[in-house]
Amino acid sequence: MKLTAENYYSAEANREYISVSQYKDFCGTLGKPACEEMALAKMNGEWEEEKTIPLLVGSYVDSYFEGTLEQFKTENPELFTKKKTLRSEYRKADDIIDRIERDRLFMRYMSGEKQRIFTADLFGAKWKAKLDSYIPGKCIVDLKVMQSLRKAHYTHDFGMMDFVRYWGYDIQAAVYQEIVYVNTGERLPFYIAAASKEKETDIEIIQVPQEWINERIVEVKSNTDKILMLKIGEIDPIRCDVCDYCKHTKVLTAPIWPDELLGEV
Repeated sequence: MKLTAENYYSAEANREYISVSQYKDFCGTLGKPACEEMALAKMNGEWEEEKTIPLLVGSYVDSYFEGTLEQFKTENPELFTKKKTLRSEYRKADDIIDRIERDRLFMRYMSGEKQRIFTADLFGAKWKAKLDSYIPGKCIVDLKVMQSLRKAHYTHDFGMMDFVRYWGYDIQAAVYQEIVYVNTGERLPFYIAAASKEKETDIEIIQVPQEWINERIVEVKSNTDKILMLKIGEIDPIRCDVCDYCKHTKVLTAPIWPDELLGEV
């Protein structure tokens, strides 16, 4: 199928193509465990993650910069009062937009082609990507609205780390760079245009190191075959038993010991 803005997020597109978000559902990140069963349920339209206030604030900012704010308002009327203004719990979104727009460097990186769709055959699978700001011959930019840009996240194996690696945005950098390379022959640097939801919005342009990108694309290559087998039903999915989907669908079969409550510490 040919991808468009209208069908990019459709169930048909998600079955035919792998996206970075789908990859992270299947394979996880340092900050979020993989759940293959949940990933398949999402792909098949049997599970939808909750739209939280922080998530909707970020989505509002995203839609503003991609030029789809009116569509976002139509699809999320609960964010607005009868006077069509943002409800108090979502007003931070306008503050973030105002802060971004008064920084010249930030706006320069956001000045590329908005929501440019790319597809490519990578590692035996069809992949899709939609770029927040694509500046041909120069760089790939992705807009991220985070709770904090400087909070250190703890991982058991690697200790404290930045949000970029914790949430797998280095994976996104690797896949987007590779997809653009397949289409254009240019291996462009990947930047995150980041803004925080703090009382005073913090902003940064963050370049993802090429060494990280090189490491992640090797991992993506090694995991792609299994994702394809899961999507066509050749192998059975594994449950994580900790995500909301697993809690919702859990069926008890026997008592457990207290130390089993902690899982892997």
